[in-house]
Amino acid sequence: MKKLLFLLLITSAIISHKPASAQAKHTFALGDTQFLLDGKPFQMISGEMHYPRVPREAWRARMKMAKAMGLNTIGTYVFWNLHEPEKGKFDFTGGNDVAEFVKIAQQEGLWVILRPSPYVCAEWEFGGYPYWLQNEKGLIVRSKEAQYLAEYKKYILAVGKQLAPLQINHGGNILMVQIENEYGSYSDDKEYLKINEQMFREAGFDGLLYTCDPAPDLVKGHLPGMLPAVNGLDNPKKVKQLINANHGGKGPYYIAEWYPAWFDWWGTKHHTVPSEQYSGHLDSVLAAGISINMYMFHGGTTRGFMNGANYNDKNPYEPQISSYDYDAPLDEAGNATPKFMAFRNVIEKHLPPGVKLPPVPAAKSSMAISNIKLSQSATILKGLPTPKTSLRPLTFEELNQAYGFVLYRTTLTVNRSAFLKLTDLRDYAVIMVNGKTVGTLHRRLTQDSIALKLPAGKVQLDILVENLGRINFGKYLLQNKKGITNKVTFGGHEVLNWKMYSLPFKNISTFDFADYHINTTSPQVKKGTFTLDKVADTYLDMRKWGKGMIWINGHNLGRYWSIGPQQTLYVPAEWLKKGANNITVLELLKPEMTTISAIDKPILNMLQ
Repeated sequence: MKKLLFLLLITSAIISHKPASAQAKHTFALGDTQFLLDGKPFQMISGEMHYPRVPREAWRARMKMAKAMGLNTIGTYVFWNLHEPEKGKFDFTGGNDVAEFVKIAQQEGLWVILRPSPYVCAEWEFGGYPYWLQNEKGLIVRSKEAQYLAEYKKYILAVGKQLAPLQINHGGNILMVQIENEYGSYSDDKEYLKINEQMFREAGFDGLLYTCDPAPDLVKGHLPGMLPAVNGLDNPKKVKQLINANHGGKGPYYIAEWYPAWFDWWGTKHHTVPSEQYSGHLDSVLAAGISINMYMFHGGTTRGFMNGANYNDKNPYEPQISSYDYDAPLDEAGNATPKFMAFRNVIEKHLPPGVKLPPVPAAKSSMAISNIKLSQSATILKGLPTPKTSLRPLTFEELNQAYGFVLYRTTLTVNRSAFLKLTDLRDYAVIMVNGKTVGTLHRRLTQDSIALKLPAGKVQLDILVENLGRINFGKYLLQNKKGITNKVTFGGHEVLNWKMYSLPFKNISTFDFADYHINTTSPQVKKGTFTLDKVADTYLDMRKWGKGMIWINGHNLGRYWSIGPQQTLYVPAEWLKKGANNITVLELLKPEMTTISAIDKPILNMLQ
């Protein structure tokens, strides 16, 4: 009888399509072995999906796909650096409208697991922290340091205003709220975790709170008395043993992050895992009554400058790619994959006899576009903004710049050959002498020096530095400043007297465009228009290009880089229109390129 009630509740959550206004208030609590929805056993079958990685116009369609696979819950982080990009300036509009994301989930009959910890990891720039925290002298993230707690509190109070009213005990669909995020992998300060809980309560999160950590770190990262959830473990016996040992000998049991695949970074092959390696594990977890959140159900795309990076003492700097396909059940464009169908079949086995899931929506249409002409060009060396001057180079943070590029300029009169060295370059530099590119330096390849032969007379030295993404995991969170973060030397002598031009690329219309190809080797911005008589998803083919970023109709699609594995940039149909469409390309390495094409399938596993 107990199992029948549990299955009926899953079925009800899957097939319900009541609008938010019609949803009644519910209770959600912890039982000894199961979660209790309105006092009855309930199993969460959840999938992670992040609102900024999906066009707002497509949120509802992705929710319908979640229902069709058999999910009854969606998990999402909340990203501090999106919502407070500059100190004291909050933004919950447009694609940042996380409350609307949650409401759409409710309208589609889905519950939500909310993860608004100020630190999210998530292969996201600085792990979700806003860059400006590094300008607060003495501030230490993930600690009891006073400045950090003060800024953290302002943030979580702002989030609470948006989302606390949407908790299940207030008539919404947020079942649980996570405090911190894999904190045991970072430290073990229980007093700090208690402060987290107190701030969440003050922000209005008065329902069920929990922590989550990888199995080896759960002891360090959970707060006694609060439900601990485990990441990366799917053996039912071991899950129950671990939770019981840290939760008074009882459950319920929740796998907060179950990984059906993995993410990618530049210069490394695309990670894929066959569904057969995971279907059996999903089956055993569901059969054991354990709740689960697959990370990711749908990854989408990390657009703009928001990708993070990994770095530790054993591995070099590894910036992540723009595609967050993740080899997830839904691909980058939101279409069902073989993994989707395999997991759907497993979930369907656990429904009551005769109950069927909604039909799987048809795959979205896609198209190719040939020979888009980029008829206008601008060199980044002209039409520059007013510079800041300094004896020594200033970092992005010292320039109050979050993302993008900084052009460092100085004048030399040395007339000799020597090595130019950028100490602690972060992260990628294009070196130009008298306006011509002479080489590049990569932090990911641990490069910091280049041999230069400078001509006689005054020489203009330009160094264009790109922030490739701040570290999002590990002990180096506190060493995340960008640009030339130390000093520049030529032939062993320090180079002084710099001008710094901020190029955040927030407004790409400020460049001085000409109606022809500019014959220069320096990085260029190019733009053009193309006309469509229909709209569909498409993928810009960047295999012949070098390195840069692309905007379509004002939307920043993210980065491309010929080293791969990603060779295409996904263009959602929702961001295209019938008639004229605008395209702008920032190209760092191959300014001679003037045409671009799009294909109907992604290329995510091609290294050069």
